[in-house]
Amino acid sequence: MTVPLDARTARSWLAVAIEEARAGLAEGGIPIGAALIGRDGDVLGRGHNRRVQHDDPSVHGETDAFRNAGRQRSYRGTTMVTTLSPCWYCSGLVRQFGITRLVVGEAATFSGGHDWLAEHGVEVLVLDDPECRELMTDFIAANPALWNEDIGEDEPTAEETR
Repeated sequence: MTVPLDARTARSWLAVAIEEARAGLAEGGIPIGAALIGRDGDVLGRGHNRRVQHDDPSVHGETDAFRNAGRQRSYRGTTMVTTLSPCWYCSGLVRQFGITRLVVGEAATFSGGHDWLAEHGVEVLVLDDPECRELMTDFIAANPALWNEDIGEDEPTAEETR
């Protein structure tokens, strides 16, 4: 049986993802954290965006948590918890493996594929958490080029703006 999803439970799981986001920031990376939660409410895996630290563009918070959870026979009934709305890459991971639910810390600084996931049967809860929003707002203000790289929005070169 899958643990019911209510705001209190979601916020306790989000605390794990926030801890991961803060760890990533302390390592010089992008402060996005995630956790994959099992049907029983236990944390299967946790992780954070390590694109900078590992020089690997595929290590997003959600993929790191997913990898750290190890192989699961089924992902039905699991919940992906992330501090920021998942990009298309991470939204695809949720959909590909049939992760049942998604808890999003905030979607104001970046609105990825959470609406698309909801349209395709994933239960989505956006918490609009002020701590998650502040982490991203501060990071983006201090590191706009790195942020644009992370979301795949290159800044135009001087040649391209002519």
